[in-house]
Amino acid sequence: MPAGISIAASGPRSFILTRKYPLLGPGPESTISTPTCLFSLPARPFGAVLRSGSRTAKTVCFVVKEEELAAQLEAGDQDETSGVETDKRISAARVEEKLARKRSERFTYLVAAVMSSFGITSMAVLAVYYRFSWQMEGGEIPYSEMFGTFALSVGAAVGMEFWARWAHRALWHASLWHMHESHHKPIEGPFELNDVFAIINAVPAIALLSYGFFHKGLVPGLCFGAGLGITVFGMAYMFVHDGLVHKRFPVGPIADVPYFRRVAAAHQLHHSDKFNGVPYGLFLGPKEVEEVGGDEELEKEVNRRTRLSKGS
Repeated sequence: MPAGISIAASGPRSFILTRKYPLLGPGPESTISTPTCLFSLPARPFGAVLRSGSRTAKTVCFVVKEEELAAQLEAGDQDETSGVETDKRISAARVEEKLARKRSERFTYLVAAVMSSFGITSMAVLAVYYRFSWQMEGGEIPYSEMFGTFALSVGAAVGMEFWARWAHRALWHASLWHMHESHHKPIEGPFELNDVFAIINAVPAIALLSYGFFHKGLVPGLCFGAGLGITVFGMAYMFVHDGLVHKRFPVGPIADVPYFRRVAAAHQLHHSDKFNGVPYGLFLGPKEVEEVGGDEELEKEVNRRTRLSKGS
């Protein structure tokens, strides 16, 4: 008798499974209760080789009950569900950890921004007051010196926008890209290597302020005004660029000023690189975008940021 495995139907939901071996004796058939389809595996004929064997067949029985199959399937589903729930809990924990780290970073930078702002503002106000009080001790008001100081303050603040635009294009995105690159990557920690540029710009401001504060005359007054203008620009840049655009700390009502929203949207286009890096400036960034035909993209970005602001 040929050897092999065969299954035959014995009832509405039962099948007969037999496996026969030519050299073994006959054995009982087994009934399998299973909802699977009927199939048969053809046997390879051994009779041609072993025709003289006294034992012709042996039946090996496999019994799998329907209840056991259902239990196995249910256990598998439970394991899969448990695995999904575990993955969700791990993901939620990671998200919460990331948010906590981000809140800590924002708070650290906020403290640094507030302390530096109040410190620099206080020193600037006191320096202006004591300098002019000291200059007027003789009873004569140095009008030319006072006017020069005021004019250079405004001029230096405006001029810093054009300096920053040139430096951003010709230096930061060129030979100093290895430092500025940190600003175009996801920030890790409260500070980034790009913040070094703020310290670099502070050096000439401190030098000009110091020279102008301790000396009398028109030239020291102009130097004092230039240092004051650089300082004012640096503080404004920090609040608009770091706070409003990149949300490194909350800026309060500054975010609701329409022009500042356009400034933030224009700088966001710089990071998207849609116009080959334009704009490179900050406060005149919207004008740069308009000059390269990016009005439509600018309006889309303004609307997007407005919706996000209202949603939050």
